[in-house]
Amino acid sequence: MNLDEERQAIRKELDTMRASGARRQDLSLHACKRLFFDLGIRPSMAAVRELTQTGSASDIPKDIDSFWERIRSASRVRVGAGVIPKALEERAGELLGALFEEALVQAKASLDEERRELQALVAAAERDSHEGRIRKEVSEEAIQRSEARADAAWERVRLLETQLASSNTSESAHQEALKASVRRLEAEKESLHKRLDSEQSTNAGLRDRLDTLQSEMRHNTEHYAQQIKDAVAEAERRVKPMLVELDSLRAMAATYQAGVRDASKKEFDFIQQLAAAKARGDRLDAQLREQSDELDLLTRQMAALRAQQGIDPAVADLLCQLANTGRLSAEELETIGTAIDGHVTVPARCPKCAEGEPELSQVGHRYELLCPECEHSSGTGSSRLTAVTRFMSMAQTSAVS
Repeated sequence: MNLDEERQAIRKELDTMRASGARRQDLSLHACKRLFFDLGIRPSMAAVRELTQTGSASDIPKDIDSFWERIRSASRVRVGAGVIPKALEERAGELLGALFEEALVQAKASLDEERRELQALVAAAERDSHEGRIRKEVSEEAIQRSEARADAAWERVRLLETQLASSNTSESAHQEALKASVRRLEAEKESLHKRLDSEQSTNAGLRDRLDTLQSEMRHNTEHYAQQIKDAVAEAERRVKPMLVELDSLRAMAATYQAGVRDASKKEFDFIQQLAAAKARGDRLDAQLREQSDELDLLTRQMAALRAQQGIDPAVADLLCQLANTGRLSAEELETIGTAIDGHVTVPARCPKCAEGEPELSQVGHRYELLCPECEHSSGTGSSRLTAVTRFMSMAQTSAVS
């Protein structure tokens, strides 16, 4: 068994003794016995402390001295107990004295070595103590800095709490003002709804009147067209016999010189009648053109009324003003949709550059207003009102910034 295994076995024996309640002195004594008798190693404080893992720097040397004292006592008893010749006893005493002296020398050397080890340990402990004091001072300075930062933080917290209280007060005031504005806008919205209902009823009557006028216009147009057709047919019916008769008269004039005057007079009469018929046809044609112009005007008015969707111009102007002043939100603009697009006027000049003429484009059901000069755009919107409102509001925002 090698030295490491022996040391491991000694540690197990000491653990067993410690578990059975053995004292420190017993553990140290057992370690000294095993080191001296089994391993042939002179017991030292470091070797004993390594095996027992207990005892201080002053206790372990005492235990080692107690071990040597027991060895000396046992030697004296064994030497004096038997029947030994006097000379042999003296030689044995001299030998034991020499051994004791040698042991003292070895003990002093070991003590010096252990003293040096202890001094090294003390120096290391002093260095550790000095470093600990330095770390303590550093820690105290760090604690003071931390306390200063904590005081500053508390002061900052109190300042923030004061600001929070003031901001809560101002927020309450703003909320009250906002609630009052919301109530006022709701009242205005209710009145606008009432006006819108009345205007819708008025527009319903106007639509009925427009349908009646359209039916009368169609009836009059058909009547005038029929009259024109009848007049033209009558003129053709009367002119054709006159032309035939004129041809026959001209043929008779070539044969009968005597009837030239009568033929010329009849020809003149026929020409007058033809001119009168042509003049009547021209008057009827002019009436037809006038009726056509009236029909085109009524058609354009009907298209405009369909585009306005029966919304009163005053209501539409009011909604446009509200949108231009920013009093209608995006959700309200989406709700209005294209209902008043017929009343929305595209600005003649770009409010951002004051030079370009904005152009309104439509892709699908999306509208966009774009200035070709400065490329200022409203973005795509669901209606002309949304595009114009965004175009004007974005230009005003750019001018302010």
